[in-house]
Amino acid sequence: VAAAVALGATACGGGEIGAQTSENASAAASNAASDCADMNMAVNPWVGYEASAYVVGEVAKSKLGCTVNYKDLKEDVSWQGFGTGEVDVVIEDWGHPDLEKKFVKEMGGDGSATDGGPNGNKGIIHWYVPPWLATEYPDILDYKNLNKYADKFKTSESGGKGQFLGADPSYVQFDEAIISNLGLDFKVVFSGGEAASITAFQKAEKNKEWLIGYFYEPQWLFAELPLKPVALPPYTEGCQDDPAKVACDYPETVLKKFYSTKWAGKADDPGVKLVKAFQWTNEDQNTVAKYISQDKMSKEDAAKKWIEENPDKVDAWLK
Repeated sequence: VAAAVALGATACGGGEIGAQTSENASAAASNAASDCADMNMAVNPWVGYEASAYVVGEVAKSKLGCTVNYKDLKEDVSWQGFGTGEVDVVIEDWGHPDLEKKFVKEMGGDGSATDGGPNGNKGIIHWYVPPWLATEYPDILDYKNLNKYADKFKTSESGGKGQFLGADPSYVQFDEAIISNLGLDFKVVFSGGEAASITAFQKAEKNKEWLIGYFYEPQWLFAELPLKPVALPPYTEGCQDDPAKVACDYPETVLKKFYSTKWAGKADDPGVKLVKAFQWTNEDQNTVAKYISQDKMSKEDAAKKWIEENPDKVDAWLK
């Protein structure tokens, strides 16, 4: 959530599967003595996804003796890896019906991907403004009033229109269509990724700058900076079916796991059992994401800290 955010000035992501693997050689010895096969974990470019991926991966390594390969990939590239064996797990999907139709058998696809059900997180995407702006101009929280303030949002990159800050263009987003179909005098300018969007919102609040943009939960930033959503026409079933005609808000999304059908068929593999059992809350994810983004911990150390602090939740996944 979308997705990813956000999630440097650009998100981690990639287009080459083969060049994106980080081997976990330290688990090789224990893996030889275990029943756990390798786990190829896609890591999509936002910190919340990283939190989920590394917690599952570190549990698989430390508790089950698995070898976990983390692969920094954008969402669509991750799905392409299901059929080749390059990717086993996408731990957080924000809804890609186009990819499901291509890769999930029940949706008419080639059957290389399997729907793993909810991962426990709920994805919420909205247009947001910094708190100071909502306080001083409360009517800005209705999209119908945005054109009145469009001049305030102009930047050198927005071509004489108000700037709308997009995130990573690979995320699930319809902002250009929404702006066009609602007749708004704005232009989408992409930040490039989650970290850049976070920095922009923090700066806008601190300096009382005019900013409106795409953002999402779960995301640790909301604990520090309660961004305020702008009300768009409410989401209704089918209002996003044609990307060119979208003129509605984003839906609340039950985030899911997807995995390689072949890999998931190893019913006795403890790594497979772990991924199938994994569920946690937005609060859980935000905690680990904060360790990574705000406390500057490595992804591995952040995951280990949460695992040590939540033994009951981890044990429930391993039963």
